[in-house]
Amino acid sequence: MYATVVDSTPRIKVTTSKYEADYALDGSLMNPLEAFYASLAACAAVFAKKACKGLGISAAGIEINCKPFAGPGGPLTLAKFKTEVRFPEGFTAEQKAAVLESIVHCAVKEVVADGPNIDFQVEEV
Repeated sequence: MYATVVDSTPRIKVTTSKYEADYALDGSLMNPLEAFYASLAACAAVFAKKACKGLGISAAGIEINCKPFAGPGGPLTLAKFKTEVRFPEGFTAEQKAAVLESIVHCAVKEVVADGPNIDFQVEEV
């Protein structure tokens, strides 16, 4: 479970049984939407590392840049999310292809892609 208690500050602290994450609405930290985009970039890095481990090569030096593109409904409508990957010297074409294919299957991206099937519920308890 993810939990937060709302207060009068611009800060938001979300806790789980093992971790906590801090966000802000005043620009001092990422806001939740920025953190969502950051989670997509981090997921790409996780899958790149997993692919490299499976290939028996180092992932060091792989650069991943991600950019969200808003849809016609404005900034709250994600129309496209572009992930650009730059490999250090020494990666073969086959290794690059394997890493890129792995990134395509990022778990966070998969949840977003299946988003229309998510049943979001808000209720008073």
